[in-house]
Amino acid sequence: MSVIRQPGVLGRTTRRRVVGTTAALSAAICETVAVVLWFWLVVGSTATSTALAALGILFCGALLRAGLFEATVSSLGDFVHPRRLGAAVAWTTSWVVWLLVAEFVGGPVGVAVATAGLTILLVAQFTVERRVFRAGQVYDRQLVPSLTAVVPAVVLAAGAAALLVTTRTRFADWMLVSPPVSLEVTTIVIRIEAVHVGIAVFAICAFLAHQQRFRRLLSSDRCSF
Repeated sequence: MSVIRQPGVLGRTTRRRVVGTTAALSAAICETVAVVLWFWLVVGSTATSTALAALGILFCGALLRAGLFEATVSSLGDFVHPRRLGAAVAWTTSWVVWLLVAEFVGGPVGVAVATAGLTILLVAQFTVERRVFRAGQVYDRQLVPSLTAVVPAVVLAAGAAALLVTTRTRFADWMLVSPPVSLEVTTIVIRIEAVHVGIAVFAICAFLAHQQRFRRLLSSDRCSF
C-alpha cells in the first residue's frame, strides 16, 4: 500500500533497474571484447608487437569500463582523470597476473590457482573502485570488502576459469559440427569449438557480475541516481 500511495517510488525503482541492466550489459560487452581479444592475441602469438597491441586493447577496454562505472554510480568526469587511469591500470594488471599464473603453474592446478588469485584481485579492485568513484554509501569510505565486491568477483572469476578450461586443459579438444546445409551457391557448416563455449560463458558471467554489482549500488538510498 505504501508503494501505491507513493508512485514516485515505483518509478524510481524501475529507472534504477533499467539503468543498472543497461550499464551491466554495456560493461559486460566492453569487458568481454577487451579480455577475449587480449587473451586471443596473447595466446595465439609470441611476437612482442602483438603482445603490446593486445595489452593496449586491454587497457583501452579498462578505461572504457571504468568510465561506464563512474557514469553509472556518480557522474562522468575527465576521460583521463587520475582515478580512472589508476582503476584501468589495476584492472589490466589483474588480468595479466591471472594469465601469467595460469601459464606458470599449468594444467588444471594452474586454472584453479589463477582463478583463486583473480578472485582476490577483483574483490580488491571492486572495493577500491567503490571507494574512489564515491558510490554514495557511508561505509564506502572504508576499504572493507562487502557482498557488492565479493559476489561479482566470484562470478566474473568463474567466467575467466571457463576461458582457461576451454583453452588450457583436455576439455579443449572437443568440437561440435553440424551436418552440411546446402544452399544454391554454397554449403554451410556450423562448427562450435570449446573456446566458443568458454567465451559465451565468460560473457554471461560478466553480465551477471556487473548486474549484481550495479543492482546493489543503485539500490542504496544515498546513491546519486
